[in-house]
Amino acid sequence: MAHPSQLGFQDAASPLMEELLHFHDHALMIVFLISAFVLYIIVAMITSKLTDKLILDSQEIEVIWTVLPAMGSSQIAILSLRILYLMDEINDPHLTIKAMGHQWYWSYEYTDYQDLGFDSYMVPTQDLTPGQFRLLEADHRMVIPVESPIRVLISAEDVLHSWAVPSLGVKVDAIPGRLNQTTFIVNRPGILYGQCSEICGANHSFMPIVIEAVPLPHFENWTSLMMAEYT
Repeated sequence: MAHPSQLGFQDAASPLMEELLHFHDHALMIVFLISAFVLYIIVAMITSKLTDKLILDSQEIEVIWTVLPAMGSSQIAILSLRILYLMDEINDPHLTIKAMGHQWYWSYEYTDYQDLGFDSYMVPTQDLTPGQFRLLEADHRMVIPVESPIRVLISAEDVLHSWAVPSLGVKVDAIPGRLNQTTFIVNRPGILYGQCSEICGANHSFMPIVIEAVPLPHFENWTSLMMAEYT
């Protein structure tokens, strides 16, 4: 959950987001070291009264400033490709949920269960209870079990939407007529918030995504109650 004046990312709630945070910190360290070195060279050359007659025509310097950036770029590329393949990897999901974007709400269908689906609308400000967040709370949460591979199939009924949950490291476009998918594992119980991240009309900012991760026995009890309610 983000908080006021936050400068970094939200706390990771999935192994994938943990990998993304590590990659971000690693790449940022490389960029910082390069920037500090270049700044040092600039300041040294500007403030020094001495000049080197070979500094503008040195094969050694040419090799160094070609090889070192190439090595740094290659390392960043290899790490980013590894994470890219991890994001696309789907290994026998325990649960599949279909998320459909509408103007301006989400609908969820648990495809492994018969007749288990619901619409999720934003809770109006005047209906919020203490502890709920304005513009982020939904009347029906997407409930999932913790420590289980979850596959989400994402599409839209009308215009472009985007299903995004920052603490999971997930952002997938919802395109009418096309079915995209993503997988994740939530590694701790809790409530995760997201929002539609593609401008989709006048009420684009009123499409929250709320995921409630619970232990497996609680999830089974929830599914039983929901199926009894909608049948």
